[in-house]
Amino acid sequence: MNPIKRWLSDARSQPSLKYVDTCDGLRTMAVLIVAWFHIWQQSWLFPGLTLFGKDISFDPLVRSGYIWVDMMILISGFCLYLPWVRMREEGGRPARPLDFYVRRFVRIHPSYLLTIAIMFAVAIATNAYYYKEHMIRDLVSHLTYTHMFFYDAYYASNLGGALWTLAIEMQFYLLFPLIARAFYRLPATTFAAMVAIALGFRGWVSVNVKDVALYFNQLPAYLDTFALGMMAANIHAWLAKKKHGAITRVLCSLLSVCMLMLIWQVVRRQAGNPNVEMIRLGQMSNRLSMGLLGAAFLVFSANAGLVLRRILGNPLTKFFSGISFQFYIWHQTIAVWLITYKVIPSSYEYPNWEGDPVWQMNYTIACFALSILAAALITYGFERPIAKRLQALWNARRSRREA
Repeated sequence: MNPIKRWLSDARSQPSLKYVDTCDGLRTMAVLIVAWFHIWQQSWLFPGLTLFGKDISFDPLVRSGYIWVDMMILISGFCLYLPWVRMREEGGRPARPLDFYVRRFVRIHPSYLLTIAIMFAVAIATNAYYYKEHMIRDLVSHLTYTHMFFYDAYYASNLGGALWTLAIEMQFYLLFPLIARAFYRLPATTFAAMVAIALGFRGWVSVNVKDVALYFNQLPAYLDTFALGMMAANIHAWLAKKKHGAITRVLCSLLSVCMLMLIWQVVRRQAGNPNVEMIRLGQMSNRLSMGLLGAAFLVFSANAGLVLRRILGNPLTKFFSGISFQFYIWHQTIAVWLITYKVIPSSYEYPNWEGDPVWQMNYTIACFALSILAAALITYGFERPIAKRLQALWNARRSRREA
C-alpha cells in the first residue's frame, strides 16, 4: 500500500485504545501555548498578526497561557489510566505497583537529574545563590520533588521554574496505583470523591488563605483534573467500541470545534484578571471548566473525522509530543539564559522593555528553536536510551526472581 492510501486508511480506522493519536495534537497545543506565555514574559512581543489588512490579537491566549498546564495534567490522567481501560477490554491484569513505579521512575528521573545537575552547576558558576540555606533547600527539595512546599524553592528557584509540575506528577504517581484500582471498581464514586476533594480544597483556600501563592497549584487542587482525564479514558473506550459512521465522525468533529470555542471563552475570562492574586484565584475557579472542556475535546477529537484527526494526529505532532517533556522543562530556562547573557544582540540596553521589534522577534524565534533542538537532543540522546536500558535491567531482574 502506498503512503497516501495507508494514511487515508489509518485515518478512517476505528479509534485505538492503545494509542490515541489526537492526544499528540492536544499535548502539542498545550505545551506550545505555555511556552509562548513564558517566552512572552521575557520578550514582551505583542502576540498578534495582520491578515488581509485586519489586525488579529492573540493577547488573551498568551496572557493566560499558564492555564494550559491544566490541560497537560488532564492528558497525564488520561494516558495513565488508558492502559487500565485497555486491560478491562482485553481481559488483562493490572501492572503491579512496583512495576508502575519503576516504569515512571526510569522514564522521568534520570533526565530530571541531568536537568538539575546542569542548572545547579550554572547557578553555582554564576553565584546565583545569595544564601547557603536557599541553595541547600532549593537542591534538596527538588531532588525529593517537594519544592512546591517551599516558597523560595518554588518562586525563587535557580533550578527551572517549570519543574514544579513534575513535583505534582510524581506525588500523584505515588497514589495512582491505589486510585486506579478504586477507579476501576467504582469509577463514579472515585471520580466524585476526587472532584469533591479538589473543589473543597480550592474553596477552603479561596476563603481562608490570604495569600494563595503556595496553595493554588498543590496536588489536592488538581485531583479533579486528573479525575477528568481518567474518566475521559473510560468514555473514549466506550465510544471506540461503537461503529463510527459518517454521522458519528461529523458530530464528534463539530463538538470538538465547539469545545475549542468554549475553551477560548474561558481563556478570555482568565486573561481579564487584573492582578496576581486575582489571576491565581481565577485559575482555581476556572480549573474545573478547563478540565471539563479539555476532557470533552480529547474524547470528541479522538472519535472525529478524517480532517480533524489528521490535523491533531500527524508525524509533526507525534514528534513534538515525543520531545514535549524535555521541551517543557527546558524552554523557560533557555529563555532566561538568552536574555540574561544578552545572546541576541540589540542596540538597546533593555530591548524587551524599550520595545525593539527586531530583537523581540529574533529572541522569540531563538527561544523556540533552541528549546526544540535541546529537547530533541536530550530526548533521543539521553532520556530514551537510559530509560530503555534501565527498564531492560529491571525486567531481567524480575524475570530471574520469578524463574
